[in-house]
This record gives sequence, C-alpha cells and structure tokens, in this order.
Amino acid sequence: MNARAGIVSRSLPLVDMVSLAKPRITMMVLITALGGLALAPGTPTLFTAVALLVGTALMVGSANTLNMYLESDIDALMTRTRDRPLPAGRLDPSVALWFGVGQGLVGTPLLTFAVNPLTAMLGVIALLSYVLVYTPLKQRTPAAVWVGAVPGAMGPLLGWAAATNSLDLGGIALFGVMFFWQVPHFHAIASFRVDEYRNAGLKTLPGERGDSATHREIIVVLILQVAVSLSLTPLGVTGAPYLAAASILGVAYFGYAVFGLRTAGTQWARRLFFASLVYLPLLFAALVLDGRL
Repeated sequence: MNARAGIVSRSLPLVDMVSLAKPRITMMVLITALGGLALAPGTPTLFTAVALLVGTALMVGSANTLNMYLESDIDALMTRTRDRPLPAGRLDPSVALWFGVGQGLVGTPLLTFAVNPLTAMLGVIALLSYVLVYTPLKQRTPAAVWVGAVPGAMGPLLGWAAATNSLDLGGIALFGVMFFWQVPHFHAIASFRVDEYRNAGLKTLPGERGDSATHREIIVVLILQVAVSLSLTPLGVTGAPYLAAASILGVAYFGYAVFGLRTAGTQWARRLFFASLVYLPLLFAALVLDGRL
C-alpha cells in the first residue's frame, strides 16, 4: 500500500492500533453523543448509555481506521500525518483493514440490539458515508467537506435517537450545530495548510477557489451555525441560561471572524481554527449546565 511496506513492524504495538481509531476525534463524538442523550426527552437507562458509548466508539473507530487504511499514501505526503502507523510502516495495512472492519461488525449489532435499530442505522450511515463517499471525494472536489460534515455531526443525533428512538427537530438541531461548526473549522485548517493539501492531491476551497471564496463561505456558514445554535431554545431543548450563553459565544465567534477579515491571512486562519476549538466546548458546556439549572 505504500513504499515503506518493507519495514513494517511485526510487534503490532497497541499504541499504534489505538491511534488508528483517532482517539481525540472519537472522544469528541462520544461527548456529543452523551450530550444528545442527556438533552433528549426521557430518562435512558445506564445500560443504554453504556451500550451507546461503546457502540459509537466502535463505529467511529471503524470509520477512522478504514480512512487511514485508504489514505496511507496521501498521509505519507503530508507533514502532520506522515508519522501515522501506516505511512511510517509500523503496521501492516492488512491489520488496519481487518481492525477497521472488525470494529464495524461488532458496533453495528451492539447498537441494533442493545440500543435500537434507528441508532444503529444512523451509525452505519455515518460509517459508510465517511469511508465510501467522503474519503475518495476529497481528491475530487472541495465540496467533500460538506459530505464529511454529516458523519462528523452524527454524535448528538445518535444520542437523541438512543433516548427517543425517533428523529425530532430537537435532535436534528443538535446535529445542525455540529454540522455547520465543521465547515469553517476545516476551511481554516485548509487555509493555513493550503500548499500541503494541494501537494497531497486533496481538493480544498482555498486551494481551488482562493481566499475570497473561502472567506465568504466561512461567514455565511457561521451565520447558519449561530442561528441553529440559538434555535435550540425555541425548540424546547434548552432554556434561557443556554440562550444567553450561546448568544454571547456566537457574537464573539462571528465577530472575530468578520473583523479579522480586515487583516485576513495565515495568522487569521490559525486563530479562527483555535477559536472554533474554544467555541464548541464552551457551547456544549452551556448545554450541560443549562440542563442542570
């Protein structure tokens, strides 16, 4: 699968196996899934919560592992990914393939029978869209970011479906918060790594259409993202404390993006990327705290 196959380690270190599942991304999805579960109507059992978290971890791990398997050659061309287990030659590609498939084969029936079939169906949609649609599409069009945002936003909807066995507007709004958050987040990364992505053959909006088009899309999507985050209160998911916090966070995040455009460049993109990493956890913290008041 790559030029370093001849130096593959035979020890199959556990740390490399775990890294294939991208633990930080998996953890973020688990936190948002738990948030969706907690915010949904009803009181799910501890068994349902544990089954949801384990099943979701397996589905996300499967998607990430199979993504690394398919993109090992591309990862070898990029500075931030070339030391991953497959491009670095520390694991045999067949190990990653079967590890990824195995996680999905265990996670799907676990969600189906221990949670409910709707949650399992959403997990399968996320897995297949990430591996079979988003991964190859990244080399063909910048629009791939919109496809990739679907599985990336599935966490809170999985939690909502686990609690209610239905797709209500509240759960869809939580999905929307995560969906729209990912687009400016990725555009910011692609803006300050534009040459790296282009050299690896990946199509990004900054690389294909330039900064102006990227900035316009970031601003439009941020408006949608803030609007969806505020809609949680009229939909009955949250109360006034969350609405106040979400309003302040939304104004600060959007304001920074707009006023930063006056000196837009690599530093602005980096700061916007870090601002997105601050905004989302604070927003979810407001969701959790609102539920306790």
